[in-house]
Amino acid sequence: MLAAYAAKFDADNPIAALEVGERPEPTVPEGWVTIDVRATALNHHDLWSLKGVGLAEQNLPMILGCDAAGVDPDGQEVVVHAVVSDPAWKGDETLDPKRSLLSERYQGTLAQKVAVPARNVVPKPAGMSFEQAACLPTAWLTAYRMLFTQSGLKPGDTVLVQGAGGGVATALITLARAAGIRVWATSRDESKRARAVEIGAHESFESGARLPERVDAVMETVGQATWSHSLKSLKQGGTLVISGATSGQAPKSAELNRIFFLQLRVQGSTMGTRTELAELVQFMENAGISPHIDSVLPLAEARAGFEKMNAGDVFGKIVFTV
Repeated sequence: MLAAYAAKFDADNPIAALEVGERPEPTVPEGWVTIDVRATALNHHDLWSLKGVGLAEQNLPMILGCDAAGVDPDGQEVVVHAVVSDPAWKGDETLDPKRSLLSERYQGTLAQKVAVPARNVVPKPAGMSFEQAACLPTAWLTAYRMLFTQSGLKPGDTVLVQGAGGGVATALITLARAAGIRVWATSRDESKRARAVEIGAHESFESGARLPERVDAVMETVGQATWSHSLKSLKQGGTLVISGATSGQAPKSAELNRIFFLQLRVQGSTMGTRTELAELVQFMENAGISPHIDSVLPLAEARAGFEKMNAGDVFGKIVFTV
């Protein structure tokens, strides 16, 4: 079957480690099912995997990808939940010490077929396309958990979204706006600031700009480059929710004095549960919102999508059709 996979690691030029070609069809352990993939989406996680981050060399070659929408063996249209927990684990899958994501220990979704635990699928709404549904399991689920599980935000509050343009950031803007939260966003790019307003941000600002007032929570996926601005933007008692660090994980200062003196809360957030994925799908259907897609390419042209993401030339999700 056709797949996009990591054949090796290259920390300096991850695209050089990418292969697009034939791989064996997945083996299906007991309790798992094979999904015929109709659409799959790209994440920064895939680029990190090509660099050798979070993926063990003994697991190469590894089919990349965490996101997929497709058809199960019974002909049902489904969305795949990418967090694979231990079969004995009960409760929040993201807290299972033995958890893994598809494309880390198990072959991923950038392929014509993917095997997943039977419990790792949720129904796809009939009104949502496969391309739209494929955007949800990583970026949109991460955003949903950040906003509605980890932040403490409520309608009427103000949230700052750092780095408008990426998949998580665009999801955060749209979901927060739909929930009645005032949304501010930042970006270095003027066109991305304008588009952030188009998709729901009440205002957008240049990265690092002084805000009109401090906010109740900051959604942080950029890391090192925006860490100080995020902390300085919070009200006393505010919450910074961090789910990624695409610019690096070593800010010049942790600013611990600011954190403890202003009683700020720093909350980590990783992916989301299957239940949260089902809630997200229902929320989007009820609110009449859909994912923001940067571009759609056939899986055979996956390299072009990886190059686009690696260059940072993205607003929304890059989707591959199968």
